[in-house]
Order: sequence, then C-alpha cells, then structure tokens
Amino acid sequence: MLIQPTLDKLNDLKLNGMAAALSEQMTHGAAQGLAFEERLALLLEREVLYRENRRMTRLLQLAQFKERAVLEYLDYRTRTGLDRSQLSSLASCDWIRANQNILIQGATGCGKTFLACALAHQACRNGFSALYVRAPRLFEELNLCHADGSFRKRLAAIAKISVLIIDDFAIAPIGPRERNDLLELIDDRVGTRSCIVTSQLPIEHWHDYIGDPTLADAILDRLVHRSHRIHLEAKESVRKLEAEKEFAKPAARKKA
Repeated sequence: MLIQPTLDKLNDLKLNGMAAALSEQMTHGAAQGLAFEERLALLLEREVLYRENRRMTRLLQLAQFKERAVLEYLDYRTRTGLDRSQLSSLASCDWIRANQNILIQGATGCGKTFLACALAHQACRNGFSALYVRAPRLFEELNLCHADGSFRKRLAAIAKISVLIIDDFAIAPIGPRERNDLLELIDDRVGTRSCIVTSQLPIEHWHDYIGDPTLADAILDRLVHRSHRIHLEAKESVRKLEAEKEFAKPAARKKA
C-alpha cells in the first residue's frame, strides 16, 4: 500500500500530528493488529497532543519569561510567605478566569520573579497567553511608542494578553507620562485580563510612590482591588543560594 500520498494530504491539511502517528503505525507491527476505530483514535490523540504542544511552545515564546520557572520547583524551605493552599488554588488559574490580579511583594533576592514566572507558566499550561516585562523597560518602550505614533497599537496588543507580569514595579522614579501610561495600561485590563505585579516596595506605599493622588487612586483602585497578595521573605537570598550551588558543581565533579 502506498502511504506517502496519504501522508502528503494530511500534512497539506496541517494534520501533522496525525501524519507522524500514521507513519509510526505503518512501521510498527503492533499497531497492525488494532481495529480501525482504535487506530483512528490513536491518530486523533496524537493530533490533539501535537497541537497542544505547538500552542504551548508559541505561548512560551510570546511570554519572554525571565526565568524558566514552574510551580513544582518552588522551594518552600528557603522562602517564608508561601502558602501551599493559596498556591494550590492559584494553580487552577481560576483567578485568571475571574480577571483578578496577583501582587507579590518582598525584598530583593526572595524569589518574586521566579514565583511570578511560575504562576504565568502555569497559565500558559492552561492555554492562557502571558507576557513578562520589567516596569522600567515597559515605561521606556511606551515612551518610544509615543515618539513613533504606535502607542495605541501597542496598548491594544498588550490588552489582548491574558496575564501581564510587571516585574520590579516602583524600583525607579516615574513622572507624569509614566503615571498616565500606567493608568491607560491597567484600565484596559480591568474586568477582562489579569496582572502579576512584583515589587520590593510594600503595597501600602504604592500610593505615595505614584505621586499624583488622583492618578494613584485610579490606578490602585483598578489594580489592588480583587487581587491576591503574597508577601515573600527569604531566609537567605535565593540568588545567592543558587550561585553557591552552581559554584559547588565543578568542585564536586573534580572530587568525583
């Protein structure tokens, strides 16, 4: 039986997973003994898996995560402030479906970025899009968009992202334009999308940081209400511990 024309048609129809599975079935004798319905079911399962993997790959590329993090790799021993029941609830991604936010606060080195990326990675697993950006670079990018006239277009693109990570919020001073841009950005997401915001600055000081009382009220009303809060404390800098582990690896190999 000439199978290549069938494989070509499957690929032309972008049924690449089914094509790969059919090719494997033709080369493995075990599949030949299965009923037609069983073989068809296997082909369909492979196509679904293929599409899910492709979608996941696209979502991760779009997200541009700073860290390769997943919730399963969280180390509860080196961090305080991690509530297993809270994280188990957040892992369901119901907070995204309800268009809620997550605010992560803690000192430098406590693992805020890792946790934010892990939560957003879980979102990608569940089919949601995500985007990671540091607050200073976000404001810089939006300033450039003002200059070339693409500001509204960029805002519209960001508004479509299911989960926006704003890392290192309040790490540098902001001016009138940044305050207005932040309000526009957050306002586009109210009731439709979610944010994860990390900051060294305690949340109760964000109002003073933003500066303008009217804009601060508007921004925080949209961002803080209906949000999940996580306050992290590291027994020791997570970055320091990771660096020490990496430094110890060559020494361990030499001893071996």
